[in-house]
Amino acid sequence: MQEKIIILDFGSQTTQLIGRRIRELGTYCEIVPYNKFPFNDASVKGVILSGSPFSVYDESAFKTELKDIRGKYPILGICYGAQFIAYTNGGTVESAGTREYGRAHLDKFEKNNPLFKGVSENSQVWMSHGDTITSIPSTFKTIASTNEVAIAAYQIEGEKVWGVQFHPEVFHTTDGTRILENFLADICGCKQDWTPASFIESTVAELKEQLGNDKVVLALSGGVDSSVVAVLLNKAIGRNLTCVFVDHGLLRKNEFTNVMKDYECLGLNVIGVNASERFYKELAGVTEPERKRKIIGKGFIDVFDEEAHKLTDVKWLAQGTIYPDIIESLSITGTVIKSHHNVGGLPEKMNLKLCEPLRLLFKDEVRRVGRELGMPEHLITRHPFPGPGLGVRILGDITPEKVRVLQDADDVFIQGLREWGLYDKVWQAGVILLPVQSVGVMGDERTYENAVALRAVTSTDAMTADWAHLPYEFLGKISNDIINKVKGVNRVTYDISSKPPATIEWE
Repeated sequence: MQEKIIILDFGSQTTQLIGRRIRELGTYCEIVPYNKFPFNDASVKGVILSGSPFSVYDESAFKTELKDIRGKYPILGICYGAQFIAYTNGGTVESAGTREYGRAHLDKFEKNNPLFKGVSENSQVWMSHGDTITSIPSTFKTIASTNEVAIAAYQIEGEKVWGVQFHPEVFHTTDGTRILENFLADICGCKQDWTPASFIESTVAELKEQLGNDKVVLALSGGVDSSVVAVLLNKAIGRNLTCVFVDHGLLRKNEFTNVMKDYECLGLNVIGVNASERFYKELAGVTEPERKRKIIGKGFIDVFDEEAHKLTDVKWLAQGTIYPDIIESLSITGTVIKSHHNVGGLPEKMNLKLCEPLRLLFKDEVRRVGRELGMPEHLITRHPFPGPGLGVRILGDITPEKVRVLQDADDVFIQGLREWGLYDKVWQAGVILLPVQSVGVMGDERTYENAVALRAVTSTDAMTADWAHLPYEFLGKISNDIINKVKGVNRVTYDISSKPPATIEWE
């Protein structure tokens, strides 16, 4: 049985980061809403309470009953989690007057406390709270303080319950990893043996048991998530897996041919469908972004459904859903805020059961699993690419000629990133075809042609992103190459907007 840590999510922006840090320390964890603790799960080794955007005394604050958890599992409260434990046991939490945000130092802490084993003197921590604990119950003891925060950390005497008002999960807390590892290994007794290899072994065994001799169909996108799912399933059930790769005419230049060759080399059973003319016809004259997305999404489902119905006795639909998709698809109150299914609507339409073997992995973990499976590096490190493809990078209506222009410009940009050693340093990159034309001069002639925008961002999970600070020399070379090599473009711009307030894609 795979041991795990449960993170109770009270709505913090860093809850996923806590999960990532724990996984990096070789321990499996799951993030669940603050009021959905899995009491019947015998594999739980410890519990972490996350931060929250609320104050503990707000009427709308998320609250949970801890009496059934205390005494059964070690508990670590982080920020709001620490305040919640103290407040609900008779401690005092008050507004700090001004928000305590940024670096602080543990000028006093109990070196012998198991939570702080190996923590360096005057260790830097990261504060981010508007409230602070000003008093704790008599059964609590202060185990750390900073110059500004008297109760920076505490422990309930005689219990394995700790609270810290700083964030050990963020990079700026220099001994944060040590503190989390102390909690996992020394306090919870976790073996820290969760690795990509162990995930593959257990997942393949589970898939064999779950699927038996049933047949499975998988929609491939060419991206790392669906590709890793395909290789995992192929390892578990072999020829009982059929993959369908649909070319909606909005892929990158030569991507359909190149990806089909990759899948062939991986030994996958893949049906390739070129449906570009069908999509161009349905998209003709459509300019509204959401309508374009819906046409592309529905068209994909229709084509996939037609191909799947040519197969016999298929009982399962496999998808490349990953953990951030699951977390983002539900708010902690249970309200759907984002549909995460890659091919939403297909399981119900086709009367198929759903198989999502990566549903509890983060993107970086998916890549590690792919490497462990021996997949080609260029498949593993492939940038994320939107489901509607270039359809959301052509602003305005879509025509085959516009697709040709954008594919050519995009190919120059992406190949340039690879040649300059920049491709793996950015999270995502692409070119946007703008719905404007600009005046230019080529030779002795005046031109009136298309403008494009280059977009490249750095990120860890796409929830936030910063524009990539690419070298000016590189941008100048790419601009020159696009204008000289791509017929129909005479101006190149670079998008320097971050997310938020902008998004990564333009539509």
